[in-house]
Amino acid sequence: MKRNFFIGALIWIVMISSSVSAKQIKIIFATGGIGGVYLYYGTQVAAIITANTPYQATAIQTAASIDDNLLLRDKTDPEKGIYFCATSLPDSAYVAYTGAHKMFKEKPAPSRILWMMYPNYLQIVTTADRGIKTVKDLAGKRVSTGAPGSGTEFTAMLVLKAAGVKADSFKKWEKLGAKESTEALSNGTIDAYFWSGGLPTGSIVELATTLKRRNKTISFVSIPKDSDVVKYFDKNFAGLAEPGVISKNVYESNSDTPTIRFWNWVLAPKSLPDNIAYDIVKAVFTHLDQLHRAIKPAIMTTAENTAKFIGKTTIPFDPGAIKYFKEIGATK
Repeated sequence: MKRNFFIGALIWIVMISSSVSAKQIKIIFATGGIGGVYLYYGTQVAAIITANTPYQATAIQTAASIDDNLLLRDKTDPEKGIYFCATSLPDSAYVAYTGAHKMFKEKPAPSRILWMMYPNYLQIVTTADRGIKTVKDLAGKRVSTGAPGSGTEFTAMLVLKAAGVKADSFKKWEKLGAKESTEALSNGTIDAYFWSGGLPTGSIVELATTLKRRNKTISFVSIPKDSDVVKYFDKNFAGLAEPGVISKNVYESNSDTPTIRFWNWVLAPKSLPDNIAYDIVKAVFTHLDQLHRAIKPAIMTTAENTAKFIGKTTIPFDPGAIKYFKEIGATK
């Protein structure tokens, strides 16, 4: 009897000593590069979580969506209390979760959705004097398709495929992030670049101002509703992409530009305990005013905009997140 009691007590002590306390939990938000919105959005979210939960949260700069899903899959370590969350485009998250992307074929990302961020607009940026009006016009031009491992790059290659344009037809093919792309276009070393981001994206606002001082006008490549690109996304990524418009008022371009847009997702690993997911979502959504003030596109981060997607996505929502949205009456 005493021996059994001793063994039981010993097991209990080992369990207590090996468990991770709430203060030891680390939430790491994999975001994006300088010049985009992900990095600044993730930084604000991390600050809110750290200030309003027992957990320590930080945001790190990455190449964005594909890279973020890899970090979520490979760097999460529940035994050490380390959980990587990801800001991600839905098409990138979808191919990571289903294993349709080559980097996830053998090991899909075990992701769960926490909430919807804001719509990312595909922005193929150029200047009016270059005469690039359609995706097909990019052939023979100097083009950046986004940083390697980014959601922008993944989307750019799909757009080019849908339009029948091969990247090796470019006069010059660059793979630059948001900040580097704006600098290259401003300096005249490229003719256009792909960017998937919220409206407005800070680096593009700065670019438009710089171009205006040089008597040049920023312009965007048109992707009409009836285009092959929209048809391709409707067929292959149903429900993930939808028509959108870059208003001329956003960057002071000459006209409104039709394009496609995607709702960004905040993802967590399946291994994140439900109670921690609940605490994270509650902290963010009870302090949305702070997020909205800091990040303009974040005005679209609302309980209502998230709730309308619950139960309608291939990647399931985290049970802890669902509990919160049910608790506040946003969903049934």
